[in-house]
Parts: sequence; structure tokens; C-alpha cells
Amino acid sequence: MAIGHEPVLLEEALELLALKPGGFYVDGTVGLGGHAAEILRRIPPGGRLLGVDRDPEALVGAQERLAPFGERVRLVHADYRELPALLGVEAPAGILLDLGVSSLQLESPERGFSFRAEGPLDMRMDRSHGPTAAEAVNRLPEAELADLIYRYGEERASRRIARALVQARRRARFRTTTELASVVRRSAGRSRRGLDPATRTFQALRIHVNCELEGLGASLGALARRLASRGRLVVIAFHSLEDREVKETFRTLGREGFRVVTRKPVRPGPAEVSRNPRARSARLRALERLSG
Repeated sequence: MAIGHEPVLLEEALELLALKPGGFYVDGTVGLGGHAAEILRRIPPGGRLLGVDRDPEALVGAQERLAPFGERVRLVHADYRELPALLGVEAPAGILLDLGVSSLQLESPERGFSFRAEGPLDMRMDRSHGPTAAEAVNRLPEAELADLIYRYGEERASRRIARALVQARRRARFRTTTELASVVRRSAGRSRRGLDPATRTFQALRIHVNCELEGLGASLGALARRLASRGRLVVIAFHSLEDREVKETFRTLGREGFRVVTRKPVRPGPAEVSRNPRARSARLRALERLSG
């Protein structure tokens, strides 16, 4: 399961982490272990890594991929926002967060993240708890649906889409990704920049279901303060709302004893985008703690 996974902005992220042999590093969104494996390969002798992910199914793939590193790696089922408590007193030399949806999630129809194949309307990164996207679409009042589609999807047709969703669910509850995508496409109108008209609504629902923006800035600040002296926090974001939060948090920390390493976000080059279209929207930023 883990073998086909290509980590986004791999070389750029590792360069900005400024890896040190023997260091302790954290991958707070370890996914299928692509970034983590390369970190571990470059920090012997004695270098260690803590890998965290909220998706227990992704951790199975990470465990398979990282097994050759033995006791040098520890994997924990948790949200990256729980990391300050998990770290105890240890100060990492670097922390990496890849905030995007994993290839496992996107390519598994049963997870419900993609409208390209029919699957249950789930979208939870951790399927062990929490409401699904189907519950949101079938239960939220029209005004709330419109607001979240506009706020998290930056979708200008949000009110028209919400109205169509409410009308459709009166006839039958939404159960699958393709049912939802069909109604959104009919009501959204022509999408900008060649995007499928359902893209922004699916993004909005995913962010809502997984509370992706809740506490993001505060968590970045808390993680930055846990770094060792000269330690770095490297974050890969995949949509403008997320990247804006990272940018503003780093700017604030830049006035509080940290150095913003990337004045502009690092973007993938044409070769990577051609190989891995998922990388197209990735934006990477890095921050360094100046004193411990």
C-alpha cells in the first residue's frame, strides 16, 4: 500500500529541515511514510523520528514502509495538534507537517474524499469517530451549508449550491460521492481555471468534517516553541486558506525570536507536477527557532 506513494516537495522539505546526523525529528502528518523514510535515511547514526497521523489506516502503510528502521522510529495514532503533549520534555531538531489529503485517502473510493469514483460520502481522516460528510450535507440548514461552502471552498456559487442540495435531499438523502457531485455540478455553473465544478464544495466539506483549520495557527505557534535552538518547522499547505494561516502565524513568530526562512512559498517545479499532479497546489514554508 505504501510503495506507490510519492511525497510532495520531498527534496525541498528535507533541505529546509536542515537535517543533522543523530537528530530527533517529528513528522506530524506521517501518512504513508514517504517524507519520514527519507528523513531517517539521512540522519544516522542514531537519528530518531516520531511519526504521528490521525488516520489509523495510513499508519498501517507507514509501519510497513518504516519497518526497516526498527526502534529509530515511533508511530502514534494522534492529531498533530496533540504533539506538544506527546513530546514531553524532548525538543525536536525539526518538525514537518504535510497538511494535504494523503494519496491513500484520495485513491480509496470507500473513504469518500474524491468525486472521481463512487463511494460512501464519508471524508473523515479518522473513521473511528466524528460525523461524516453525508451527515453534514443531509442535516445542516441551508444557510449554514452555504456559509461553509463559501468560507472553506471559496465558492462564489455557494448559495445556489446549498439551495440545490437542500431541494435534492428532500427527495432522497445523499449517500454517495457521485450523487453529491452530480447535484453540485448542475447548480454550480462553469468553474474557474478548468476545475471540476464539484471541487470547491468537496474541499469545503472535507475541511468542515475534519476541522482542518481549527486551532491551526495556535498549534503552529505551540510546535515552534517546542523546537530546539536552530530547529525548524516546515509546513506544506495545499489550499489558500491553510497557507494564509501558516504565512500569518510565521510572520507573527518572526517578531518573537524566530526567523522566517522562506519569504515566499516554495512551489513544485514542472517536472514534479507532471509526475505527480497532486503536487500542483502545494506551498511550502519554513521557520527557524533562533534560541532555545
